[in-house]
Amino acid sequence: MAKTKSASYVLTLKLKTEPWQEHILEKRFEIGRQLYNACLRELLKRYKKLQNDKNYRELIKQEKTKERNKLLNNLHKEYGLNEYAMHLFVKPMQQHFKKNIDSFTVQKIATRAWQAIEKLIFDNAEKVKFKKYNEMDSLEGKSNSTGIRFKNNKLQWNGLNIPVIIKKNDIYAHMALQDRIKYCRIVRKLIRGKIKYYLQLILEGIPPKKINPKTGEIKHPRNEGKVGIDIGTQTIAVCSEKEIKLLELAPSVENIERKKRILQRKLDRQRRANNPHKYNEDGTIKKNNLKWIWSKNYIKTKNQLAELQRKLAEKRKQDHNKLANWILSLGDDIKVETMNYKGLQARTKETIKDKNGKFKSKKRFGKSIGNKAPSMFLTILDRKLSYEGKRLKFVDTFSVKASQYNHLTDEYNKKKLSERWNDFGNFKIQRDLYSAFLIMNIKDNLKEIDREKCFTTWEKFKQLHDKEIERLKSKGNKLLSSMGI
Repeated sequence: MAKTKSASYVLTLKLKTEPWQEHILEKRFEIGRQLYNACLRELLKRYKKLQNDKNYRELIKQEKTKERNKLLNNLHKEYGLNEYAMHLFVKPMQQHFKKNIDSFTVQKIATRAWQAIEKLIFDNAEKVKFKKYNEMDSLEGKSNSTGIRFKNNKLQWNGLNIPVIIKKNDIYAHMALQDRIKYCRIVRKLIRGKIKYYLQLILEGIPPKKINPKTGEIKHPRNEGKVGIDIGTQTIAVCSEKEIKLLELAPSVENIERKKRILQRKLDRQRRANNPHKYNEDGTIKKNNLKWIWSKNYIKTKNQLAELQRKLAEKRKQDHNKLANWILSLGDDIKVETMNYKGLQARTKETIKDKNGKFKSKKRFGKSIGNKAPSMFLTILDRKLSYEGKRLKFVDTFSVKASQYNHLTDEYNKKKLSERWNDFGNFKIQRDLYSAFLIMNIKDNLKEIDREKCFTTWEKFKQLHDKEIERLKSKGNKLLSSMGI
């Protein structure tokens, strides 16, 4: 019988390490990296053998049925392409490193390698990536009883006893530690040029609500109500019965982008200056086995870029969490259109010329999606909703066509992406805000717009819409062109 998956959340605590303990941890992370690469290499060998099997080649061409899937699973087992086969493969290796790394941690490393190759087998990835030196940044156990475990406010692991920093006034951490610990994870981070170690506790249940220590009130209250979201690559329109907003996704990210580009150009110059033997006359990289040379200044610049990337990721995550908490304060019945972000990131296949005969750029929304991470925001919002026993509702985009519909005339009219306003004759409505309004009024089947509800909530929406447009126009900062304001 399959194990039931209970709800869980993560508590991250900093480790108070001494230099000798850091050396041991560094050694163990390197052992983990080598074991991961060994597992990945073996899995690739087995997968190539499977691809040469005639039965396998015939089966993958067939339609997906239960019988066909069962035969494929049998072939996977025959060639040792499953999680438990990898546990057996890595077992003798663990014996060689048993003073440093336990069997449960090694099994989790083998599982990670299997998950990577599984994506390749089922066409969810184009290739697998081996971990380079210092690229293995986390190790985890399977339970809190053996191997990596948290006990008496300390990390205990094969002779290591490292204290964990828990502040007295950290009410959230003290409340979280009342829950059962499923397993532990050690994470290594490069912060301001120095390596720091953290212990992540995967706890059972839902995270405790954060409380203001001065007033005793809940910091992020939740409310009931319907909310419609129209999310783009850089902006988000939010519509509820009480409030309407057109906002930029992760606004803190833009300030770092320019610094990032400057450092990337500097890195390229340093790389070319240190390695003239690796480049052709036209600037392309030579296909040879000669080693790359990294100067101290190159490594310093690389660390600066890594620190900037870390800050960017942290600020983006922080912005997304703040926005998600605010949306949850408006309502708990949240609807959003389904979006294919992978498709939007991809370059166009067609080569098109403009009026002057020049080739148009094939770039689409890859950069803005990479910076703003709209899919990550929806994941955070869905996770926060799940703590309340609810989920984010995804609307059928092709059935609803919110960007084309007009509830006053009950007609669908196609619009260009550059058209940012809906013209209703006597007045205009911002396109994204109107789409969010329509999504809010979608029926429970998530395929049809409830026109009657649209009429009952229309006057209130128009008032809030005009108020929001005034706010945006009076804003001193430069707005995104996609807002159309």
